[in-house]
Amino acid sequence: MFFPEFNCKNGVLLVDKPSGLSSNNVLQKIKKLFSIKKAGHTGSLDPLATGMLPICFGEATKFAQYSINSDKCYRVIAKLGESTTTFDSDGRITKTRSIIFTDNEFERALNRFKGKIKQLPPLYSAIKYKGIPSYKYARKGIYIPRIDRIVMVYQLKCINRSKNFFELEIKCSKGTYIRTIIDDLGEVLGCGAHVTLLRRLQVGCYPVSKMIAFNTLYSLTKKNNLILKKNISDFLMPVDSPIASFPKISISGEVAVFFKKGQEIQYFHNYKNQLVRVMEEKKFIGLGKSYNHSCVKPIRLLSNIK
Repeated sequence: MFFPEFNCKNGVLLVDKPSGLSSNNVLQKIKKLFSIKKAGHTGSLDPLATGMLPICFGEATKFAQYSINSDKCYRVIAKLGESTTTFDSDGRITKTRSIIFTDNEFERALNRFKGKIKQLPPLYSAIKYKGIPSYKYARKGIYIPRIDRIVMVYQLKCINRSKNFFELEIKCSKGTYIRTIIDDLGEVLGCGAHVTLLRRLQVGCYPVSKMIAFNTLYSLTKKNNLILKKNISDFLMPVDSPIASFPKISISGEVAVFFKKGQEIQYFHNYKNQLVRVMEEKKFIGLGKSYNHSCVKPIRLLSNIK
């Protein structure tokens, strides 16, 4: 499903982000590395965090929002007994408490964070208030109003727990703050907790096997810059991979002429009021929306991709 032909500078690069860099730092370095002007990532990872960061190049940026809206999977290690300003080990310790809960109390506490839950985003986050990221206010000690959000935790599984550390695997909806889950969990347990390691394992249906370490890309370009730029397609997922979960319809070249001009086309289908990937024969040409089982309206069209 991920291997149709696509232009070498249009697609999605699955970068394994290193710890210590912001998502935007990685994006800017990747753009410079491949001399690509049009690129964007599909949802920030904390500087502390590592793992899958899809970066869309060229025409793929038109569909980036659908990766942002995808479910995510994380592995997190947290330390009990200490709360911090940022809810992770990058922050200042604000409170130290004893760890006195039982195994049963720990399991019951975990269960409170499964399913549909309410979260208050952390002050140290990229959410903007009056056009400025929240973390910039937090660094100056300025409190800003935040709004609770409803998120879905599909799976929360304890992988390991020893002394004052525990490790969880969490599958969740978009917009879920793992740091907030850990901080809230620490409060439920009465001892506080913060994240010491966070790794995003997966975004949507992107295969982990296609992820490449940022440092590996960097070292490859240092060895042979021109060859890597020429063969960048070896590392890219297709332009339509952000919407790979949407149903696919195929239209003839004659009908595609009208669709590519932004005109609604007649097409009998079983996808009422759904977003669909539209293929001219086997070539992806854009995103459409189906109506009334008989027509498809263009939503986002590709520019010229050979």
